[in-house]
Amino acid sequence: MKKKVLASVLAAVMIAGLTACGGQAAAPAPAPEAPAAEAPAKEEAEAPAEEAPAEEAPAAEEAGGLISVGFAQVGHESDWRTASTKSCQDVFSEANGYNLSFVDCDNDSAAQLEAVRSFIEQDVDYIIIDPIVSTGWDTVLGECEEAGIPVIVIDRTIDDSDKYVSWVGSDFLTEGKAAGEWLKAYAAKQGISEINYLIIQGTTGSSAQIGRTDGFREIAKAEGWNELDAQTGDFTEAGGQEVMESFCKSYAGKFNVVICENDNEAFGAMTAMDNAGVKYGPGNDVILISYDACTAGLKEVQAGKITADFECNPLAAPTVEKVIQTLQSGGTPEAQILVPDNWYALKDQIVDFSVDGNAQSMTEVTDAVIEAQY
Repeated sequence: MKKKVLASVLAAVMIAGLTACGGQAAAPAPAPEAPAAEAPAKEEAEAPAEEAPAEEAPAAEEAGGLISVGFAQVGHESDWRTASTKSCQDVFSEANGYNLSFVDCDNDSAAQLEAVRSFIEQDVDYIIIDPIVSTGWDTVLGECEEAGIPVIVIDRTIDDSDKYVSWVGSDFLTEGKAAGEWLKAYAAKQGISEINYLIIQGTTGSSAQIGRTDGFREIAKAEGWNELDAQTGDFTEAGGQEVMESFCKSYAGKFNVVICENDNEAFGAMTAMDNAGVKYGPGNDVILISYDACTAGLKEVQAGKITADFECNPLAAPTVEKVIQTLQSGGTPEAQILVPDNWYALKDQIVDFSVDGNAQSMTEVTDAVIEAQY
């Protein structure tokens, strides 16, 4: 599609008044099973990815009809991120009619802005951004708009600009509320009357961190639970271990719930609690709650270590491709598109609960469920 046509479509979309999704919309009832995807190895997710500048993406006419796409990814900090990257690389392949220019921004916000500007210089057809933080975007998105390049935001949200076509991702606020409502129901089932919890947060200022923290705290405040501390682990295993080591020293014997805002932080927290002699998981002293529900995370649920895991689906790329196809045909895509998420536990930890009046379902972790997970 010629740039001037894309510019007209983009302008029409902007006039429609699209706004960023901050995780406020009610999430749909979880699907019975997550989409199947090859599970990234835990060790591979922890290995630093080789970073290289974006290669020049030729215009569609110069690339044999290929649609050029620039993707500015957060980094490689977790199993979830690895799955997200692989999903985009698989969907936006040359075999599928695309020329993908990919940049791993290594959790550097300045590098991510630079990557987007490099895509503008390359005159790509579309830009995909998974924003490291939710603010500081209006200027560069304005530059994309002036260049007539549609921007699609995935996963995390942008809060200070609406100069993009669509956002595709999960409802982080609902994820946080779901964890809180599950804990409320599970504690009642177990006869636990007092909750003293610790939070290992994700990257400060990211919409995933904000939504999960705010959602859980909303339930905690209503129930009168006691938050002992909250510190960031930056969504990494090393960060989760470091924070939990500090917590084990500062709050020894005082906590009975630990919330990790992704699975990799939970892996690190488990190591720290193992070293400190803290017993966690179903039937033990500490309830461990996690988010993401990657394959390795569900294995820890099955092993009786993570008590409940709340999914954030990383496989947004197929939906993003539908957005691009809609634009290619001259249509107007939806402004906010939620991907389905599921909540996971073992049979004895599955309880009935609702989020904002909507009954939730949980998936029992089995070998088949793990095999089907990303």
